[in-house]
Amino acid sequence: MSPEALARIISSTAVELAQAGRLGDLDASMVPAAENLAVMRPKDRSHGDWSTNIAMQLAKKAGMNPRDMGQALAEALAQADGISGVDVAGPGFINISLDSASAAAVVDTVLSEGRSYGANNHLQGRTLNLEFVSANPTGPIHIGGTRWAAVGDSMARVLEANGAKVVREYYFNDHGTQIDRFARSLVAAAHHEPVPADGYKGAYIDEIAQRVVDQAKAEGLDVLALPRVRDEDGAEGDSEQREAFRSRAVPMMFDEIRRSMQDFRVDFDVWFHENSLYESGQVQEAIEELRTRDDIYEKDGATWFRSSRYGDDKDRVVVKSDGNAAYVAADIAYYLNKRRREKDPCDEAIYMLGADHHGYIGRMMAICAAFGDTPGVNMQILIGQLVNVLKDGQTVRMSKRAGNVVTIDDLVEAVGVDAARYSLARTDYNQTVDIDLDLLASHTNENPVYYVQYAHARSKNVDRNAADAGIDSTKADLSLLDTEADNEVLATLALYPNVVQTAGDQKAPHRVAHYLEQLAGVYHRWYNLERVVPMELTGADDPARQTDKNPEPARAAARLRLNDAVQQVIANGLDLLGVCAPDRM
Repeated sequence: MSPEALARIISSTAVELAQAGRLGDLDASMVPAAENLAVMRPKDRSHGDWSTNIAMQLAKKAGMNPRDMGQALAEALAQADGISGVDVAGPGFINISLDSASAAAVVDTVLSEGRSYGANNHLQGRTLNLEFVSANPTGPIHIGGTRWAAVGDSMARVLEANGAKVVREYYFNDHGTQIDRFARSLVAAAHHEPVPADGYKGAYIDEIAQRVVDQAKAEGLDVLALPRVRDEDGAEGDSEQREAFRSRAVPMMFDEIRRSMQDFRVDFDVWFHENSLYESGQVQEAIEELRTRDDIYEKDGATWFRSSRYGDDKDRVVVKSDGNAAYVAADIAYYLNKRRREKDPCDEAIYMLGADHHGYIGRMMAICAAFGDTPGVNMQILIGQLVNVLKDGQTVRMSKRAGNVVTIDDLVEAVGVDAARYSLARTDYNQTVDIDLDLLASHTNENPVYYVQYAHARSKNVDRNAADAGIDSTKADLSLLDTEADNEVLATLALYPNVVQTAGDQKAPHRVAHYLEQLAGVYHRWYNLERVVPMELTGADDPARQTDKNPEPARAAARLRLNDAVQQVIANGLDLLGVCAPDRM
């Protein structure tokens, strides 16, 4: 019996008792619905399989002592099918024990539902636009963007497991000053000149510059011979040469970013180009719509958005006095585009931004409110914290290309995709995370991803050994799963659906990783205590090995099904994190 099923029994029992007048002054309408009822695993397992505080929640409304209410509920619950015992503890906790058959029913549920076990439909009908990574196309993806790739894709998978339609989106900032700086840096590198004061550095700049020269040469064009123009400060100005580098180099970076994402098992549904907002006229259209709402005004030769009206700390310039659009102009148009696009207009636009974007929240939420939407609902902004990469206990700068940062390709080369994704997704994105390369490259139980993956591989090995031993689990009697170790695994399996729903509601994929480590832990302990495949008998000098380690066929069959249920749930959970579930290690 799952905690969700038990919650339904508790809720309906409380309703029946209230209607019968056996819970003081409590009206049946005051009883929480099952989904709002807390059913917890007691820390002390001697207190039972599950515990609820419903009596303490309702006692005051009923005008009763919590223990008295708990006792009334306990007596009724004890009559329910699948419940073997109920008692009241402390100020009114109701502790519930399940009979072995009821507790083990989760095994059949897991194996019958397979890959869909844990999934639900409570977000069905919602379209969520999840934008993540969105690094400027001026260099390789650094470690911060890599974290967003792992967290964002895992979050999308979790939300889909909760029934939502998720549009994974990457926003290319291919309009504005950062692209100009990129092109200037490439021209300087091609001429072996010093990097511009505000330019981009790193071996990748020299690489890209040479690729542009070679590509153009293959087209019969010598880009280095094209006209150059210098600004008053001596920096590379607008020129045929700079445009030739820009028009070739930016697509090269797009292709490299796409390849890095694909290699990291992240597939985006939409690759959105900022420049398209200007080329299509959407920026001007969005500004004009705000003007009709009296949210746009002119001052000092510039065009302003009245964002302070909606909680921002000050109004924002959208078009500068020189006629160029400010960055917020694209933000306005982009949000409106997400909400109103012809294909998959979103109910919720979720932006995943780096730690240096905290100051953007006020103006972004003002944009949402100005169009009549609800900040925090139709627009949600998640701010991720920094990543530190460590080796031998020291922060490292190991990039071969960027010089002073760790890139996604560097991390994958060092530890592999599985370890990289898992380690970045298993920590709450609100917290700074340390990535220890030595630990992630190790094959020990100290390495979290290895610990979980090894549990899956171990369960597969049990299957192979069971097949060799001729163990048939198709008609197993699951009531034989009655040891303390069996019970711990069963209860942990039953928690998984709630973990998936909570991870979706809280947009917290790290909860799945924490659960998998919990499940792997109880499975490894169970494996060491309870045999599935009998060990070869060694004689009377080792009686324990002849009894506890050699279960009778019926018990072996039941344990094999439990083993396979664990295997299925670990595979399901790892898939939500985009991590492989290996058969052998």
